[in-house]
Amino acid sequence: MDNFWLNALWSVVPTILVGLVFWVVMRGIIRADRDERAAYAALEAEERARLGLPPAPVTGPGGSVEG
Repeated sequence: MDNFWLNALWSVVPTILVGLVFWVVMRGIIRADRDERAAYAALEAEERARLGLPPAPVTGPGGSVEG
C-alpha cells in the first residue's frame, strides 16, 4: 500500500509543477501588457494635451467606442 500512495504522488507532482510554471508565465505576460498599455495611454494623453487635441475616446472591452 505504501507504493500506491508514493506512485500516486509522483504521478501528480509533474502536472502541478507544469501548471504552476504556466500560471507564473501567463501572469507575467498579462501584467506586462497591462503596464505597457497604461504607459502608452499616459504618453498619448500627454502628447494630445501638448498639441491641444481633445482627449482620446474611451474604448470598451471589445474595442468599441463608449459614449
